[in-house]
Amino acid sequence: MRSQVSGRRRRPNPLRRRSDVMATWTLRAVAVLLVVVAPLIGVAAGWWAHDDARTTAREQRADRRQVRVEVVDGTSEALPTAHGGRQPSAEVTVRWTEPGDGARTAMARVPVGTRAGETVRVWLDSRGRSVAPPADGTAIWQHTVTVGVCATAGAVAVILLGHAVVRHAAMRRRLGEWERDWARIEPDWTRRRA
Repeated sequence: MRSQVSGRRRRPNPLRRRSDVMATWTLRAVAVLLVVVAPLIGVAAGWWAHDDARTTAREQRADRRQVRVEVVDGTSEALPTAHGGRQPSAEVTVRWTEPGDGARTAMARVPVGTRAGETVRVWLDSRGRSVAPPADGTAIWQHTVTVGVCATAGAVAVILLGHAVVRHAAMRRRLGEWERDWARIEPDWTRRRA
């Protein structure tokens, strides 16, 4: 039986089995999933992460404020630590004056090398605890891209794992088909009686 495909004639291949056709269509489906669906999942996850990060940054800006404080003890004895690529800092006691509350003290991170009596700017939350500055636009976009890339990679991994499982099952089925066909044809081909 002949069929018309894209303006040219195509003969059916007698060696092509149903499992071969299914493998071809499965491969096409996997290609579409990898090229279209996985990136869409990454974009959707990135979009969600961007909105979430912007909301968090907005809440941080509402809760945090930058205050000029006086360092009570210097950083020479403190062990410096670096946070997220920022300059090394150390936790020391600082003092500042709150309007209506008077003088307050707290532990805050200041740049290493700051001496007692110097004034620096630190970020404090509504309870007067030292906190990191609110996330800026760069941090929000870094978070967005990271989540989007990770979601895309996760989708790709799931798609490829699913394809491997389907391919393994199809191979077992194909080997079973070949085994049955060989059992039927082998006596005629080898001139042996079954």
